[in-house]
Amino acid sequence: MSESKENNVDDQYSADSIQVLEGLEAVRKRPSMYIGDTGAKGLHHLVWEVVDNSIDEALAGQCDHIEVVIHPGNAISVQDNGRGIPVGINQKFGKSALEIALTVLHAGGKFDKNSYKTSGGLHGVGVSCVNALSTHTHVTVQRDGHVYEQEYHIGVPLYDVREIGDTDARGTKVWFQPDPTIFDETLVYSYERIATRLRELAYLNRGIRIVLTDLRTPADGGEEQRDEFYSQGGVAEYVQYLDNSRTVLMTKPVYVATERGIPVEVAFQYNDSYQEHIFSYVNNINTHEGGTHVAGFRSAITRVLKAYAEKSGEVAKAKIEIQGDDFREGLTAVISVKVAEPKFEGQTKGKLGNSEVSGAVNQVVGEILNQYLEENPKEARVIVEKVILAAKARVAAKKAREMVQRKSVLGSNSLPGKLADCSESDPELCELYLVEGDSAGGTAKQGRNRAFQAILPLRGKILNVEKAQEHRIYENEEIRNMITALGVSFEKKTDEDDGSTTRSLNLEKLRYHKIIIMTDADIDGSHIRTLILTFFFRYMRELIDKGYIYIALPPLYLVKRGKEERYCWTETERMAAQEEMGRGKPETVHVQRYKGLGEMNAEQLWTTTMQPDTRSLKRVDVDSGVEADHLFSMLMGDEVPPRRDFIEKNAKYAKLDV
Repeated sequence: MSESKENNVDDQYSADSIQVLEGLEAVRKRPSMYIGDTGAKGLHHLVWEVVDNSIDEALAGQCDHIEVVIHPGNAISVQDNGRGIPVGINQKFGKSALEIALTVLHAGGKFDKNSYKTSGGLHGVGVSCVNALSTHTHVTVQRDGHVYEQEYHIGVPLYDVREIGDTDARGTKVWFQPDPTIFDETLVYSYERIATRLRELAYLNRGIRIVLTDLRTPADGGEEQRDEFYSQGGVAEYVQYLDNSRTVLMTKPVYVATERGIPVEVAFQYNDSYQEHIFSYVNNINTHEGGTHVAGFRSAITRVLKAYAEKSGEVAKAKIEIQGDDFREGLTAVISVKVAEPKFEGQTKGKLGNSEVSGAVNQVVGEILNQYLEENPKEARVIVEKVILAAKARVAAKKAREMVQRKSVLGSNSLPGKLADCSESDPELCELYLVEGDSAGGTAKQGRNRAFQAILPLRGKILNVEKAQEHRIYENEEIRNMITALGVSFEKKTDEDDGSTTRSLNLEKLRYHKIIIMTDADIDGSHIRTLILTFFFRYMRELIDKGYIYIALPPLYLVKRGKEERYCWTETERMAAQEEMGRGKPETVHVQRYKGLGEMNAEQLWTTTMQPDTRSLKRVDVDSGVEADHLFSMLMGDEVPPRRDFIEKNAKYAKLDV
């Protein structure tokens, strides 16, 4: 058979097919390679890149004040009082150093050890990427008694760096407007998202004042507000912030900040929760996968506490063997190290690989913990009792897990009786709806597409896992049904760096790659959804990280006039539909408010909430594991005051059914 000219790839591949992307073209051609994606994460990543430059000035001891402003139209400005980007002519390029920093990839002062001892941004592409992905960028530099500026359009300078005045101040201000042709998903910045990161940076860098101001109106997706972040206590204050919704077992965190060849700052304390909360940083970068600094910390905790517990005689009385994992239950810790040349594993900088860091952290933590135990015998005894209790719970949880897995994942014949499974067997094509109540579950079963949609009704509210020991979780029928239906199993994973074991989820037999939480649009429905999300976050975090967890968004209103019908998901949509369908007489339009899934028939539920072409789903994503941990603890924990403060602050966003 002859091949047509159009389909002959070899004929089209010539010398002219080889393209060279010059300057910042590569960034605009493949933005995700540089900032992760072009959605909300990538949009906010632009802010992190510019702020990190100011933080690096602070790490060099040259800056103590940073101002971040969200402007109308969702433009961003970041201003610091650092040394100011150099503006002189670089002899090699024959251009201003400012222009080079803004327009040349892999250019910056971070490669010069005399300029920066440590830095979070090591690749020299940060601010130039921001410039490339913005329609307009304006940089102002105050340096050597003068003020300089340069503007850019899509990364291209509009004029040479020019002097525009004199000043006694110093610093750099970067103003940029993200390009809507790049960020086509959203251009709206989240104030809370930015505030979370700036709060984190303030704790990690003592003595630096960071101010965030929102000048937008609701039309821009924001509202005027201002926050100031400043910490004199460093990571010790950070630990107290993270534990403000838990009952702590110590009067104050154990804290140490010292330098043993490597600057190390660590704070930790025990609380009455049943999870470990360890957060680690290298040069302000959150190493969510841990690494050698976490290995050194865990090793010191296990070594010192185990020796103390055995010496006390309490372990012998309890007649139980304690393991390294037992020392980590109810432990909240923040580990921050500054490393001149960090070696990260993977492109995401998720895990530190420098071997010398482990010994430094181990020594520092071991010394301070030994000192603390000797000086605080009463609190030391409480910690030992907590460890022994954790050991007993670990044994009970292991038995409970094994029982659930024997009954559930050994074969498909053991699937829950309430599960209406789908006929498709490829997990990538299958969806599981977790539905509130048997009534709505019955409607969903009638309305679904049986080929790829499975339905699991959940009766009532599942156990609040935030306040329960692990073995009790497997005793809850609804949680057991979810685990069984999903087909997953729990395993113990050993960390190569410190030998510690953690519970991990084996996804090899996961039966659905879309797990959709579908609850009523009322207070009870929101509570049930939060309980399910708490379970997934604490015990099946891998499902969230893989992007498998979704929230269904059933409509709030059905607007009718005669035979014309329109579903509305927001109050704004409802008002617009009433006005349009009523042709200026909204009172002639009937509005039905859906308070529960049971108010819809099978066809309505399919059309609005389950039909892939017309439904609205929200994928559950964790932008900051630290803030998510704090939020779940605050919402679902025992402490009332933090939850009350949260409700009072966010009550303006609530929708009440009265």
